[in-house]
Amino acid sequence: MKARDIVIFLIIVFIIYSSANIYIYFKGEFAFGDLIGNSLYTILFILLSFSFVAGKILEHNYSSLTSDILNIIGGFWLSFIFYSVIILIAADLLRFLFVLINIIPPDNINAVKQASYLVSFGLALLLIISGFTNTEFPVVRKYEVVLNKPSHIKEITIAAVSDIHLGSIIRKRSMRILSGKLESISPDMVLLLGDIVDGEINPVLRNDLLQSLTFPSTASHVYAITGNHEYIGNYQKTIPYIENKGIRILLDEVVEVYEGIQLAGRKDRDSFRYTGKRRKDLDDLLKEADKEKPVIIMDHQPPLKKENNLSGFDIMLSGHTHNGQMWPLNYLTSSIYRLQYGHKVIDGCHYIVSSGFGSWGPRVRLGSRSEILEMSWM
Repeated sequence: MKARDIVIFLIIVFIIYSSANIYIYFKGEFAFGDLIGNSLYTILFILLSFSFVAGKILEHNYSSLTSDILNIIGGFWLSFIFYSVIILIAADLLRFLFVLINIIPPDNINAVKQASYLVSFGLALLLIISGFTNTEFPVVRKYEVVLNKPSHIKEITIAAVSDIHLGSIIRKRSMRILSGKLESISPDMVLLLGDIVDGEINPVLRNDLLQSLTFPSTASHVYAITGNHEYIGNYQKTIPYIENKGIRILLDEVVEVYEGIQLAGRKDRDSFRYTGKRRKDLDDLLKEADKEKPVIIMDHQPPLKKENNLSGFDIMLSGHTHNGQMWPLNYLTSSIYRLQYGHKVIDGCHYIVSSGFGSWGPRVRLGSRSEILEMSWM
């Protein structure tokens, strides 16, 4: 990624994050200042607002338990800020309407304002707790795909997992849960659809987190592709680390499995920003495949809305979107991708997009579930 692009991106993020924090600070000061004192409130607010940034800086330079804790706190703070802003804006508009139509007497405006802010922060907190609880119970999402192409294998079960985001927040316990889910599926093949690592590799290496992920004895093949987060960190360390665990990463490659199934793994769309090398066009990649046989594409990011006339394959498996992760962001992802979640047949090709197993930033999901895909091929 060019230095100019990084600077522009960081400036935009800084403006948005700072604006949201300033907005919440003044609302919170009005709500809590009299209850705990303005000085204590200000100190607590500054610590919380800087926790995520401090955690990211520390994990890059000196990964430790401290950086893990700061990332966890900072992640929850991000989600709290996100929902607090939405709820507070709605509360302000509603209160303005009530004042306008004289439902709220002028003498009670400040009292109602403080009460509305306290209720808004309480609702945001309840949403965060619900969203965190939601991430603790991943589900197995089942899809059946029927193809009319010759293969020696008449029936096969594939487990696919995207967006694990292993790092400071998603750790060994989550890997044991994932291992148990995979064991319950008893798949013939396991596919990892990118973003295995959250980005920064140091927290993963520090405790060898991927060592806790085990695969069922029924799975004779384990393949993976890169996601954008494999490149955000140090891809030169991340990719060898994953492959050292016995996971074959396909980097614009086609392999044949089960005597006829063509499995094509693409580099992530964003890889060029970090490596300076463009990935193969889909048509060029599929020249290596026997299209008379079943063809599965693994591509971390699903096709954009502007990408048309995709063909030459039977199934495309993707992730990346998290199904928005936190409502209403799913409306944003829906406006960007041809399919941002679920299963859809387009021009005779099966597109399946997973919401992913882990999460980025806050370990919170609302309107989205952590999941593992179980795809039966019949």
